[in-house]
Amino acid sequence: MKKFCVSLTFAKNDSDKATVAFVVANAAVASEQETVVFLSIEGVRLAEQGYHESIHEEGFAPLRDLIANFVKAGGKIWVCSPCFKRRKLDETKLIPGATIVGGAKLVEFLSQGAASVSY
Repeated sequence: MKKFCVSLTFAKNDSDKATVAFVVANAAVASEQETVVFLSIEGVRLAEQGYHESIHEEGFAPLRDLIANFVKAGGKIWVCSPCFKRRKLDETKLIPGATIVGGAKLVEFLSQGAASVSY
């Protein structure tokens, strides 16, 4: 199976990029790619329950639907551990499908030939 990674560093600080990243991730998982969204920097906030509920860019599905559909289709959301801890977020409030990982996990996935885009 081919691998695809979407790296996302934005959340409400650029909701357009956050939305488009999940549109692309949904397209990848729908085309039978093993797809990971790697959330880092401000993007980690999207992994906390309730945070993304109000994000809805005109012309796109609401971010809550894009994330839910991605996970339902088998997509994985990896959350940068140091970024998450630096922001003092609550690990007990992760959204479904999200896993806190270290950088080594991302490096391993990318080194297996995963294509990657960044937002």
